[in-house]
Amino acid sequence: MHIHLDLVGGLSGDMFISVLLDCFPEQGSLLSNVMRDAGFADLVRLESQPADDSTLTGTAFRVLTDKDAEGHAHRHYSEIKRILTESSLDHATLQVALGIFEIIAVAEAGIHGKEVDAVAFHELGAWDSIADIVCASHLIAQCGVTSWSVSKLPIGRGQIKTAHGMLPIPAPATSLILQGFEFFDDALEGERITPTGAAILKYLSPARGIPPEVSLSKTGTGFGTKKFPGISNVVRALIFEQSNAAAWDIDQVLQLEFEIDDQSPEALAVAIDEIRNTKGVLDVLQMAYTGKKGRQGAGVRVLLDPKAELPVMESCFQHTTTLGIRKQLLSRATLRREAVTVAHDGQQYRVKTADRPGGKTAKVEMDDLQTVNIVDRENVRRQIEDRALDQEDG
Repeated sequence: MHIHLDLVGGLSGDMFISVLLDCFPEQGSLLSNVMRDAGFADLVRLESQPADDSTLTGTAFRVLTDKDAEGHAHRHYSEIKRILTESSLDHATLQVALGIFEIIAVAEAGIHGKEVDAVAFHELGAWDSIADIVCASHLIAQCGVTSWSVSKLPIGRGQIKTAHGMLPIPAPATSLILQGFEFFDDALEGERITPTGAAILKYLSPARGIPPEVSLSKTGTGFGTKKFPGISNVVRALIFEQSNAAAWDIDQVLQLEFEIDDQSPEALAVAIDEIRNTKGVLDVLQMAYTGKKGRQGAGVRVLLDPKAELPVMESCFQHTTTLGIRKQLLSRATLRREAVTVAHDGQQYRVKTADRPGGKTAKVEMDDLQTVNIVDRENVRRQIEDRALDQEDG
């Protein structure tokens, strides 16, 4: 499933939740359980209802709190991490929430010249803002979306009042988070994308275009609280499903590339192992080339989860001598596959099975076959793989 976000009015945390609830209304009843698991059930109230601005209809979602009971509205990033990590949130939702908060914290640290864990969230430290991010994280983790894309972003104009005083629009944190995104100016005053909305977009790593061979299956509309002259303050979601019923999945990976001609092979081998072990890395390839002045060098290509861009890029710069890295977001097709274990002659063998257009195939892990005599190895391999396919067929 692919979702394209059309930011007509802009994007905030509650607008993102609103549009996904308009698309997946069955998720609305689950959000109160999410607040209970997060430990926020007594601190916030969730409100989701139909919305209509006389032009469009959709859903409006709000997190409500008792502001008098809120106390100070700022919390340190380290405190929010602790609260979430010690909660009963499911693992997938927790990881998304921590990822979104980290994006905001890194931006705030860069703006204020602080260590990331020392960053204090002001408006975003209030319970309603924290709950917004947790609810959005649940929907991202549970709605089954495999890829995202987004329209150009409305930039907004003017100033906004914050805990740090009046700041220009887009707010500094929003501007830093959204570096690399395309904007347009429709001459409307006011904040169009909040820091929370920006962090959600950054986490989603959306493409600019819609993937090929998909068909539109559903639309949704989420309303914001502000009013803008001449347009509806909404975000629209277009939900696409693969139209060819392909037997493979489409998602996105980030590709980093650079060349090395001044690092010894031994040192580069160690560096590539360090990069490969960095969280989020899918694969690292090394290719020989001949460069300027006839120098022999190595081209390095790293495939990774787009959400891991910053730590993986840091690892590349830290462990190699490269001075620059090219990056490219790519779509990829992956066969659906499973890992199974097959018992043969008292030993367990790991086997990967894949659903190919012509039928299922199986491949035993070569490391597990090393204990088999080389004369018998090919015959044993076939027996194990056949048995794995039989197991899958029941």
